[in-house]
Amino acid sequence: MGGARGAGWVAAGLLLGAGACYCIYRLTRGRRRGGHGLGLRPSKSAEDLTDGSYDDVLNAEQLQKLLYLLESTEDPIIIEKALITLGNNAAFSVNQAIIRQLGGIPIVGNKINHSNQSIKEKALNALNNLSVNVENQIKIKIYINQVCEDVFSGPLNSAVQLAGLRLLTNMTVTNDHQHMLHNYITDLFQVLLTGNGNTKVDASFLSLYDSHVAKEILLRVLTLFQNINNCLKIEGHLAVQPTFTEGSLFFLLYGEECAQKIRALVHHDDADVKEKVVTIMLKI
Repeated sequence: MGGARGAGWVAAGLLLGAGACYCIYRLTRGRRRGGHGLGLRPSKSAEDLTDGSYDDVLNAEQLQKLLYLLESTEDPIIIEKALITLGNNAAFSVNQAIIRQLGGIPIVGNKINHSNQSIKEKALNALNNLSVNVENQIKIKIYINQVCEDVFSGPLNSAVQLAGLRLLTNMTVTNDHQHMLHNYITDLFQVLLTGNGNTKVDASFLSLYDSHVAKEILLRVLTLFQNINNCLKIEGHLAVQPTFTEGSLFFLLYGEECAQKIRALVHHDDADVKEKVVTIMLKI
């Protein structure tokens, strides 16, 4: 059990490095097969939803049409556009639940098997946004092993590799699925040691702990800090003051700058954020 837990906190730390730059970027900027007789048919309006100029958030009926289009077409251009539209809409919490309820997760998940690397990347991006919802993670976890294999077998620093790392990051923020990565720790080290700046974390990561950051993002990075801290304590690494390599994720998380930012969040306007910070500070 100790080894599995150890692998869990190491994986969480490693994978956060892969997703940190993406998080900062985000801050700055159908009938289904075997369904219940929804009876939708692909239409021009469904394809219109994949138009890049269509900026509105889709409703349940439109998402349903888009999922049917994605499932029924073999046109790679339409598939890629549909995945982009779904991924963008999956950034909204209400649509994360709707897409799951419409049976959309396996429809999107099946596209990570596609031979077209751009389609594979867009499918991973859509799953990444869907994975923010913890109920969705239960369905997405069946793809973790395949995502790991794709991450380590594909070209270093490729779009597919980075998309896969972002998905694995979201899936391992909590303890629920970290154990699924313990066989891949050596490969994760290799990727992060040899990859370019997109797969590493720098001091800008600490900006995620600023008070002006969206509540949802703050709660996730605070939860990840809490999770790593708890795992380190379980493994006995915090029994004495540990020494972390300068420039590493752990060096940033346990440095004075991060400590100051977390202490400042005690005065945050949101009660959930304040509660999370108080819990963390009591255990540090």
